[in-house]
Amino acid sequence: MLARHATEQELERLYKALCAISSESQAAAFLEDICTMQEVNEMAQRLEVARLLEAGESYAVIQSATGASPTTIARVSKALNYGPGGYRSVL
Repeated sequence: MLARHATEQELERLYKALCAISSESQAAAFLEDICTMQEVNEMAQRLEVARLLEAGESYAVIQSATGASPTTIARVSKALNYGPGGYRSVL
């Protein structure tokens, strides 16, 4: 069975839920409820990759520090440089 895509209304509810979070403990609880721990860890890793890219670190240093694959690092770099600015808004 193929997973269906979220509706626009469902996405808006998710965005509003994220905006309603007002503390780190609420964020942790929400993420633990809505994601698997693997998904949370992957998001944390991607954010760390973005932070290191912004600091000017090389792919080799980032891979060693985070364990991220070159593909993940490249994907984060592309989002950081050409995406809508989500990483930069939180860094």
